This record gives sequence, structure tokens and C-alpha cells, in this order.
Amino acid sequence: MTTSDTAVPEPTPEQAALFARVRRMMLIAGLTTALAVCAVLIAVGYRLFKSEGRAAEPVGDITATLPKGAKIVSTGVAGDRVVVTLDLGGVIEIRTFDAHTLRPAGKLKFANEP
Repeated sequence: MTTSDTAVPEPTPEQAALFARVRRMMLIAGLTTALAVCAVLIAVGYRLFKSEGRAAEPVGDITATLPKGAKIVSTGVAGDRVVVTLDLGGVIEIRTFDAHTLRPAGKLKFANEP
């Protein structure tokens, strides 16, 4: 044996058990990380696949009719929705439309309590 060779002693049973435990914990952590990465990739792929179908739909000119005497107070965009706030003779109403198809998505009316 030369001076550059070092003897590695055999681990004690306690050390061997600790090494096995650390290996097991690292395996669990690695598998959990791989599962999380797969979940993120699946979610991103799903969103991309789902949005491709929406982009292909052509939207032509659309005319939305308002009730008589209604005034548009404000408009805005919230996510995939176009939001229009109306004043209907003192009653506030919010109408939402899908931003991709411009179809009505919902209506919210506000009224004063009697």
C-alpha cells in the first residue's frame, strides 16, 4: 500500500442505516420533483392545446343591442371577458362577453333596496 492510497473503513451498522435512509429520502424527493414537473408540463400543454381551438374561430362584426335609454358607463377587459357597465335609468348593470367569440357570458344587475 502506498502513501496516496487511503483505507476506507467499513461503515458501522448505524452509518449504513443512515446512508440507506438518506438514499430513500433522496429517491422520494426526486420522484416528487419529477411528478411536479410532469404536472406543470401537462397543465401547460393542456392550456396550449385548448387555446388553439379558440384562436381558429373567426369573429365577424357583431352588434349588441341595448335596452331603450341605456347608456354605457364604462368598458374593460378582465381575463377572457369583455366587461360593459350600463346605466339603465338609474339601475347599474354589468354585462360580460367572451373576448374570443363575443357571445354574452353573463349579466349582473344592481338595484337599491326598497
